[in-house]
Amino acid sequence: MKRVFLASTCVLLGTVAQSWGMLSQQSSVSAPGTRAAKDMRAEAQRIFQEGQTELNRGELEAAEAAFRRVLKLDASSASAHANLGVIEMRRKQWDKALLELHRAERLDPRMIGIHLNIGLVEFRRANYAAAIAPFESAVSDQPESLQARYLLGLCYTFVEKPADAVRALEPLWLQMSDQFIYLYVLGNAAYHSGNRAVDEKALGRLMEVGSDTPEFHLLMGKALLNRNDDQRALEELQKAARANPNLPFLHFHLGIAYRRLSQPELAEKEFRNDIELEPDAGYNYEQLGKLYLQLGREEEAEKAFHDALKQEPRLPASLIELAKIDLRRGETGKALKAADRALKLAPEAQGGHLVRGQALQRAGRKEEAKAEFEAARKLLAEGVQRDRTLTNHETVPDPDLARQP
Repeated sequence: MKRVFLASTCVLLGTVAQSWGMLSQQSSVSAPGTRAAKDMRAEAQRIFQEGQTELNRGELEAAEAAFRRVLKLDASSASAHANLGVIEMRRKQWDKALLELHRAERLDPRMIGIHLNIGLVEFRRANYAAAIAPFESAVSDQPESLQARYLLGLCYTFVEKPADAVRALEPLWLQMSDQFIYLYVLGNAAYHSGNRAVDEKALGRLMEVGSDTPEFHLLMGKALLNRNDDQRALEELQKAARANPNLPFLHFHLGIAYRRLSQPELAEKEFRNDIELEPDAGYNYEQLGKLYLQLGREEEAEKAFHDALKQEPRLPASLIELAKIDLRRGETGKALKAADRALKLAPEAQGGHLVRGQALQRAGRKEEAKAEFEAARKLLAEGVQRDRTLTNHETVPDPDLARQP
């Protein structure tokens, strides 16, 4: 199977050195034209190249020390801040990386790759809504960037804006229509946006390029789950399991299929199996929580949702379910806090506005509650969660896609 290669290797590595001449002239340490200023710029450039070499070798501490020395000589060096951001990205220190990248952006908003790297950091923080604007800018900066456009499409998918996802992804057809994952994501977005032509084209192409591989059966199973064809989805997922039972997130989707088909014992077993393979995947615990709620095991559900948030703090569905549990127990303040956190992560979550309105109403804040109920009504009317609310359809999470870049 051909796989989409979206490396987290940062694009700035090959571009910052080229912009040094322009940036060094912006130095505020000395008046331009003086011998001292020229000597200082030359020294800063030498240290910068030293840092670049260390960074390329993977010597992060030495590279960081060099770029910080550059900033002492030239505080306006966007390139040095950008590479410090790259260093923090490699360390997976996302908050620190974002701070440095934004500093670089303020100094040089037109730096090639800066918007893509900011988007990558937000994506890695699972802050998909915040990643959209920098990815849009990256696509505008470099229209040929497959990575920026694909990740933009993924972000729109994750925030449940399928029409925008199709708009971002469809132009990649010529480059990516032989890749399973792209076809799955495009077809899923097209289905949920009501774009039947693109849906049929993507699904047809997926079947055309597919073969009897476990990866293909997994994607077909996921596609069928998204179309509420749960029995056929289970059959495809079982084919994948027979060929490769250790396929990432296979048991997760088997668990969803069994839960929907009212086989709770098998569903719980599959989620537990996937936890053994993916112990840091919060979505497994979230699905266990939903299963336990269906079975009336509220205390176990509450624990599962908290476990989900320990692994991945940015799961609005878990927060919404916890808010509902708190509300049923009469813990209005806790419910309101959970709903606030959920809506900060997913402002268009209809269920978040609804439970927040209920909490506010119980707290006697009637006008604020009325505003939340109106927001929930508008979202329902606009069809933001049309399938979920009107036909009892549940959007299938894609934790495997979130780990691609």
